[in-house]
Amino acid sequence: MQGLGQASSVYWFRMTAALLSFLLVAPVLLVTGGPVYDSTNKIVPLVLWHGMGDSCCNPLSMGAIKKMVEKEVPGIYVLSLMIGKNVIEDTENGFFKDVNEQVSMVCDQLAKDPQLKGGYNAMGFSQGAQFLRAVAQRCPSPPIKTLISVGGQHQGVYGLPRCPGESSHICDIIRKALNSGAYSDLVQKHLVQAQYWHDPLNDDLYKKHSLFLADINQERSVNETYKKNLQRLEKFVMVKFLNDTVVDPVVSEWFGFLKTGQAKETETLQESVLYKEDRLGLAAMDKAKKLVFLTSEGDHLQFTKEWFDTNLLPYLR
Repeated sequence: MQGLGQASSVYWFRMTAALLSFLLVAPVLLVTGGPVYDSTNKIVPLVLWHGMGDSCCNPLSMGAIKKMVEKEVPGIYVLSLMIGKNVIEDTENGFFKDVNEQVSMVCDQLAKDPQLKGGYNAMGFSQGAQFLRAVAQRCPSPPIKTLISVGGQHQGVYGLPRCPGESSHICDIIRKALNSGAYSDLVQKHLVQAQYWHDPLNDDLYKKHSLFLADINQERSVNETYKKNLQRLEKFVMVKFLNDTVVDPVVSEWFGFLKTGQAKETETLQESVLYKEDRLGLAAMDKAKKLVFLTSEGDHLQFTKEWFDTNLLPYLR
């Protein structure tokens, strides 16, 4: 009976994730035109990591981004990460494969790629952004030069897609139901999004049981290697979507979050304990002007090619 109960729970998580996939996959808006850069300069390779419900090669998202960058930066090597043996497995792993295992797989893949041995730039979309940050902290060889986070949730999430709990009693009830099981071993192991679920009302529970986010954010203790590796970045670029209806709270895209002990007031990165104690080295990076905070007017992962050309392409030269 216990095994049957576990199987039912995993099935429920998969059904929930399938629904979230439908809600979360936001189109990237692309239009024609844009500059072409001089290919005589030494070109740094680019690694892409997609978001939840997406895959490495979706022609409407990562596939389009890859082709666009290759067109605008002639001669660039672009690797769009596939987590698994095929596109279907890649998509499913974005829901169900332990994030720490995913990061280890990617670290091994990047280390074996001869095109990347001199270093590379990295661009992560939504959850792929915090996953690439984990790569930067855990696997400094080959080194990431510039890390670009497009709508990444670096302090995690405490809300449902297009359903912010502070504005709906129903959403709040659902959120609390998820929270009641988010830090169980079963959920942490089988649902990727639970691994960056950050409950400000149960901070001790989060710090103790979060398998991924609490570790890379140095919530339990300070790993000096993580801190040193992150500070090796030349730039850490974070994009926040001003009309985001997916990420809650949206300030997580700039490394801010809800103040501990309540679920209404937010604080910026600079106001957080993480920054004041410089547990990740972000305060030092900020002072060194390595942190870049950008905005886009769109909803989650929605931007025009002109915006991309103006704001992100310069970091890929």
